[in-house]
Amino acid sequence: MLKWLFVFAIIYLLRRLFSGGTPIFQQTTRSGGRSRVTLADFELNLLSLASLVIKADGNVSQRELDYVRQYFVSAYGKERANAVFRTFNDVVKSREVSAPRIGMLFRSRASYEVRLQIVHFLFGIAQADGAVSTAEVNRIREIAGYMQIGHRDFESLKAMFFKDADTAYRILEIDKTATDSEIKKAYRTMAKKYHPDKVQHLGEAHKKGAEEKFRKVQEAYEQLQKERGF
Repeated sequence: MLKWLFVFAIIYLLRRLFSGGTPIFQQTTRSGGRSRVTLADFELNLLSLASLVIKADGNVSQRELDYVRQYFVSAYGKERANAVFRTFNDVVKSREVSAPRIGMLFRSRASYEVRLQIVHFLFGIAQADGAVSTAEVNRIREIAGYMQIGHRDFESLKAMFFKDADTAYRILEIDKTATDSEIKKAYRTMAKKYHPDKVQHLGEAHKKGAEEKFRKVQEAYEQLQKERGF
């Protein structure tokens, strides 16, 4: 019973945007004011995006559900994570998750580095059951588009979950024809972009996710160093 309550909860967005709480994202408006997204907003909307990925291939995987729950527990603590899930069960259950609306929210009020971390998190969910399906990739691509994630950045994040001969180049967002100096420059750029300090304010799990991205960039660079001998 509890399992299906959780499944039902994670599939629907059941709380209004812009509820009270501590603001973590903000943006200066044209009038000079500040528009804000609270930590509660972030948690619930992130959970909503997770639900879209979980059901993308038509199969609600328990391993994917467990991944999301553990991620939230790691990021916010067990008590707060459970409170987020309970919120979904405590309010009206008729409102469908709107990827365009949530994407627009994050696009306008979250930093680009935070949005990159969200996409990485969604790929982590998809991989939790052992394989990332085409349907899941397409859904994550759609969400990334709403958040205005660049094509090369999306392919870089995707490459972290798909291993082939060109993976290292895609992670560093360069072509195989790149020179050694171009590879070094790309590494410096990507290391700065994916530095864990960019998302440390979001919680421990998000920081760990950023550290994982950072490590993948380092591994890609070291692989090319070894292959090319520079």
